[in-house]
Amino acid sequence: MAREHRGALRHRALLVVLLLLAVQLVSLARPAYACGCGAMVVDPKTALSVGRETSAVRWDGHHEQIVMSLTVDGNARDAAWIMPVPHRATVELGDSRLFDELAALTAPAERTRRYFWPRSKDWPFRSGDVDGAAAPVPGAHGPGVGVVGRERLGPFDVARLTADDPAALRDWLASHGFRLPSTLATALRPYVAQRWEYVAVRLAPAERGGTLRGTLDPLRLSFASDRLIYPMRLSRLARTPQSLGLYVLAPHRMEPRGAIGGSTPKVFFAGRIKPSRTAVGRLAGTRGAFLTAVDQRFPHPERITGDHELRPTATDTSYQRIRYTDALWKVGGTPAWILTVGGATALLLTAAAVVAVLRQRARRRGAPAAPPA
Repeated sequence: MAREHRGALRHRALLVVLLLLAVQLVSLARPAYACGCGAMVVDPKTALSVGRETSAVRWDGHHEQIVMSLTVDGNARDAAWIMPVPHRATVELGDSRLFDELAALTAPAERTRRYFWPRSKDWPFRSGDVDGAAAPVPGAHGPGVGVVGRERLGPFDVARLTADDPAALRDWLASHGFRLPSTLATALRPYVAQRWEYVAVRLAPAERGGTLRGTLDPLRLSFASDRLIYPMRLSRLARTPQSLGLYVLAPHRMEPRGAIGGSTPKVFFAGRIKPSRTAVGRLAGTRGAFLTAVDQRFPHPERITGDHELRPTATDTSYQRIRYTDALWKVGGTPAWILTVGGATALLLTAAAVVAVLRQRARRRGAPAAPPA
């Protein structure tokens, strides 16, 4: 009986291990959908995750430009996504230097805070500096679908589409190699009802047989818009937490009207940008622009309720994070406390010596005269 009982336990343990392994394999094979730039999907037997979506948006009150940059990881050999836009869009490759310049421009300012008395990492306790923390920081037509244009831009196959039927749009995409989630038709209904248009993008690695990894080349979309809108609704199809970095260039400082199901958007830079020959300066335009940099997390993408709409703030208040480094106050390379303590000690010794001399003189004056011999 004991042997049969142990055999049953081993059998159950083996079943549990096999079930856990199956769950892990399924999770690895599950495609990852992503990002405000639309639903991204790949071959069901591969995986792709978008850990970071960074976009720069330029709006002058009438026209909008969106430059998108995605950072992806996984073993997928191709991917596709779709971006809804309120009006007809033109699409071209973006400047790859743009986001490096924006990151440098919005980086925390470096400041040094001096302290007087030595701390645990200073002599005579231990040598070294103390680093502080950052401060707060033309086209063929299918049923219900119109093809406005189809072009090849570097590694991107781009289709610009119109549609009055979300199911027909989904079918057109599927028949032309854009593999997107089966739930896409439902997610697109609000855009179809508003008669928006769509930019569908398909991407494959430059090297044959390669996989999609790292930061993809940026794409720039331009379209007319009397409101500053950043489409996010399709991100609710994502199955992994999402992160959005949004650089907004507009006449004034801007703010999202709401969190749309994510964490509270946090501004990490705000300031006016002058025209220049840099990628940022060109995007800002001949009159310059006010740059607002916003960061937001979406731990539960399925809770996303709509698109980001941004509005001007009451005042154009500038803001920049500050990273402080604490350092011991020194004078000529010598810690100020040593000079102060040493000076005070010398002063005290001098004063003590003066007092001693004065006392000695006083004793001499007050000493009685010697009697005559």
